[in-house]
Amino acid sequence: MSAQAAGTIVVVEDDQHIADLVELYLREEGFRVIQAPDGQKGLDAVRDQDPRLVILDVGLPGTIDGLEVCRRLRAKDDLPVLMLTARDGEVDRVLGLELGADDYVTKPFSPRELVARVKAILRRVDGPPRDRPDIALVGGVEVDPGRREARVDGTVVPLATREFDLLQYLAENAGLALSRQQILDGVWGPDWYGDERTVDVHVRQLRKKLGDALPLATVWGVGYRLG
Repeated sequence: MSAQAAGTIVVVEDDQHIADLVELYLREEGFRVIQAPDGQKGLDAVRDQDPRLVILDVGLPGTIDGLEVCRRLRAKDDLPVLMLTARDGEVDRVLGLELGADDYVTKPFSPRELVARVKAILRRVDGPPRDRPDIALVGGVEVDPGRREARVDGTVVPLATREFDLLQYLAENAGLALSRQQILDGVWGPDWYGDERTVDVHVRQLRKKLGDALPLATVWGVGYRLG
């Protein structure tokens, strides 16, 4: 695949060695890569380059760290964000997910795993080709897979990429009590390595954003049921 064929990715990382390594592996997969060494330059690059995805280190220098960058990105659009965190950065991971990050990778990491995560996120964002995607109505929420929109009373409620994926999966299985592991396998994929608490974080975000319109119940000892 030729350079730029897969689109642009902005890598916001102050460690030059890591940034160069990530760029090398992404370019091998056909991505165009723009590096940014701090939060402000990362925001500028997103504004100027219209990337498909942002890889974002939490521990950036200066006054705008990775969490603040994620917060500002989420305030404007649903651009996919994959966060890089330190091995012991559980709090950072949870905060990043609550701010709308789509996935996270802990340092040190395998560059191949990172690229696989990037491609998995983009596959979910692009979705399978469907001529007439069905719009589901669950409670007071319209779930529109074609537009990747959640609407309440006709008003679009902005959701992060992974939040919408979770909502769509729950809507497709409305009425069923799903375990956290089932949800992880269905939304994050069976090859995803992470904690079941990730599901709880995203459920909290859906409840916060969609409110009483979303009939999402906790099934104690099992997981969650929509509808």
